Amino acid sequence: MMQKLDYLKETPSQTAGPYVHIGLAPGAAGFDIYERELGWDVAGPNARGERIRVEGVVIDGTGSPIKDVMLEVWQANADGVYAHPEHPGEVEEGFRGWGRVITDFDTGEWGFDTVKPGPVPGRNGTMMAPHINLWIVARGINLGLNTRVYFSDETKANTNDPVLNLIEWERRRQTLIAHRSEQDGQAVYRFDIKVQGEDETVFFDI
Repeated sequence: MMQKLDYLKETPSQTAGPYVHIGLAPGAAGFDIYERELGWDVAGPNARGERIRVEGVVIDGTGSPIKDVMLEVWQANADGVYAHPEHPGEVEEGFRGWGRVITDFDTGEWGFDTVKPGPVPGRNGTMMAPHINLWIVARGINLGLNTRVYFSDETKANTNDPVLNLIEWERRRQTLIAHRSEQDGQAVYRFDIKVQGEDETVFFDI
């Protein structure tokens, strides 16, 4: 005789609330807890490579900026190596390759300074174009959104990138390209993220 299995019901999802800032970036929420805000130094002063700034805004389905977003940043160094115990001695001292970014509560703008990453080996040794990984949470977003930032001046590498090539429509691929400009002698890449609507940014299931 087969025994009937009892399955637990799925736990209801809940959007991110104020605890996101208080718990993960307290300085942005007005709490002076850390001498230095955790996760704001992505590359460190000893990082090799070109110094760049990445900035943008997160836009909702009505075209309005979302002003309470937290983004986590993950990237390789200029040699295409992630800061990980599997790569001892391959990453310069102080390079974290990880950080947290909070949007400006008034404008919704976000930005961070880092170094431009190098190409990263993918599956089967296929090289991936230089990119930065982003994880996005905010009120109104039930599950964190994962996306990537590619660079407009890496056309050849982008054309051959195995992840970008998984996206069938060329127009959709363009939502992952940050556009370069020069501001006061510094390279600045603009990357606006659209969570809904026309030209919605491509997000990945990870």
